[in-house]
Order: sequence, then C-alpha cells, then structure tokens
Amino acid sequence: MRRMRTHAAASVLVTLGAAVASLAPTAQAASAAPAAPEMSPGLVQAMQRDLNLTKSEAEHRLKAEQDAITVEQRVRKLAGGSYAGSWFNAGTGRLTVATTDASLTAELRAAGADVRHATYAAARLDAAKEKLDKVTAPAGVAAWRVDQKANRVVVDIVADQRADNDVRSFVARALKAGPVEIREVNAAPETFAAGTVGGDPYYTGNVRCSIGFSVHGGFVTAGHCGQAGAAVRGWDQSPVGNFQGSSFPGNDYAWVSVGNGWWTVPVVLGWGTVPDQLVRGSNEAPVGASICRSGSTTRWHCGTLLAKNETVNYSQGAVQQLTKTSVCAEPGDSGGSFISGDQAQGVTSGGWGNCSSGGQTWYQPVNEILTRYGLRLHTA
Repeated sequence: MRRMRTHAAASVLVTLGAAVASLAPTAQAASAAPAAPEMSPGLVQAMQRDLNLTKSEAEHRLKAEQDAITVEQRVRKLAGGSYAGSWFNAGTGRLTVATTDASLTAELRAAGADVRHATYAAARLDAAKEKLDKVTAPAGVAAWRVDQKANRVVVDIVADQRADNDVRSFVARALKAGPVEIREVNAAPETFAAGTVGGDPYYTGNVRCSIGFSVHGGFVTAGHCGQAGAAVRGWDQSPVGNFQGSSFPGNDYAWVSVGNGWWTVPVVLGWGTVPDQLVRGSNEAPVGASICRSGSTTRWHCGTLLAKNETVNYSQGAVQQLTKTSVCAEPGDSGGSFISGDQAQGVTSGGWGNCSSGGQTWYQPVNEILTRYGLRLHTA
C-alpha cells in the first residue's frame, strides 16, 4: 500500500461499495491496535442506533446470540432427519427449533432450545426449493426461499407484475413443486455495484465495490464486481491484485489476490463512526439474530437476519443460497462485510431500498466462498 489510510485502523469495509477490507495500515499502526473487547463497542453502538436498543440490551442480545449458535449446532444433530429449521427469538433470547418428531421435544428442550412442531422436514422443503432453482424465473419473480417459521417454500412476486403471463406460469409451476406459499413484495432486488466515485474503494474497470473479508493471500468479495483475471486497484488507485475466481449469476462470490505492497488484516472497518471490529471466525448466526454491515457508501448499519438459502432473481439472472437481512445498503457497498458479533457471515450481494427510507439486503455466506476456492479466513 502506498500511503497510510486516514482511518484509525485498517478494516474491512462491509457491503455494497468497496471497503478496504484487505488494505491494512502500516505495520506499526496495525500492531498498535488494542485487542478487541468481548463485546465490540462498534457493534453495540450500531445496534443501539439501528435496532433501538439500550447498551445493556444490545450486549445481552449479542451474548444470547452467541449461545444460540452453539445450541443450534447441538439440536440440529439431535433432530436428525426430523429437523425442520431453527431461528433466534429476540424476545426470549432463545433459539427455537422445529421438528417433525414430537417424541424429541423433551430432549431438544433439554439441549437448550424451545421447540415447535412442523409438518415438513427441512429436507422436504429444500427439495422443493431445488426444483424451483432449476427453472428460469421472469423479472416479476423477486426471490424464493425456505421459510423455516412458515414451514413452507415462500415465493416473492412483485405485486404489480403478478398478472403477467410468465409470472403466472412460474407460480403455477411453483405450487406443484411442494409446500409453497406465494407472497407479494413491492420491488425486486438489484445488485449494488457502482461506477467510479470518490471514497475508500477498490476498483476494477469503472466499477467500485467493497472488500468483504481478508483471507490468506487476498480477500473475498461479490462476483458481480468483476470477472476472473480482472485487475483490481485500491482506494489510492495503486495496483492491488487480480480476481482469481468469480461466479455470477448462479452464485455471487469472488476472491482477489493481494500483492504490490498490500497485505491483509482480520478487521472490518468502522469508518470512524464506530471502532473497527476484529474478525475471530465464521460461525453461522441463526435466523432472527442481529447482524451488522459496513460499507464505503453507507458505513455501519445493523438489522436482523431474516432468511437463509434464498434464491434472488436479479435482472442478470438468479443467484442461489443467499441470506436475507433487514439491513439497508446503497450502490457502492457491493462485496462488503456482514458480521455478527466477531464472526464473519458473508459478502454483500444486492437488495432494494436505501439507508434513508429503509430496505433489505442479501449476502453470500462466507463459508461457501471459502469452501469453493479452498481459502482460509484471516482471523485474529
């Protein structure tokens, strides 16, 4: 890196627009950074603002969500083939697990979860969704996913296009695929790449996107930001590396090699709005958990994890296995980091709305990217 960043610590930018996740400050500045506390002040402050929580409420929720991750892993094994999904209940601070086998109720409760009985197991719902994933959807179909609470595959249709013949045909086919529910939404999601503008981005061609998370040898980001082989420039326009792998649509992930004097650090950038956050792992947060995003356009914002394994139908084509959140984002945040506590969750793909009026944003889970390219997350 040719010159030192003006921010307090080098961090990875979240979502939609180009954060310098793998761009570290000088070695002296990096080594001088204090160890992150158990509860990140940055996450707590952002949750207070975006989720209307007090400081103690935010800290209590983060601790409960960390516990829920462990409980989810335990009850999924106990439920086996009867597992029908699980989600975090912010009201009770506990994980709820759904099962088709009522005889397991006592055992699942003893493992630390509340229990809900379900008609369809997760495998049945996943199979129904996979049938839809094989169908090319028209523009009026926004997305589809397994809704664990509803115990159905939910298909979102843009309200003013429901009468379209192609949409009607897709709906008819969807209803034959299995337990499917049709819902209406006001708008379809869009990707959040942006043309070259000022800020603290990485650039490829005339596109600006955010760095997601540092990995050993580079960083991960969104696939729609660049194709394999494309050159990447840093926030100061100096050469960083190249896209080594990229997939979009179908998936929305990529990884970029880092060289030319740049290096990686396990942090998410707070942009001076909140302290930077160290990344300590990538344990997957449950549905219902709080989640935060950092981006070069909109900086820090928090919300709730709404759904997993959702297929989103962008104008460029459908992308599968995305996670849906209530966090807002805007152009320029694509590729950036989603984080829960100190655990990396994914890189920003797209969404609808903005951070003035609100909206929703989807991310590609980071563990899928690491597995696909054989990468190792850079952690503190």
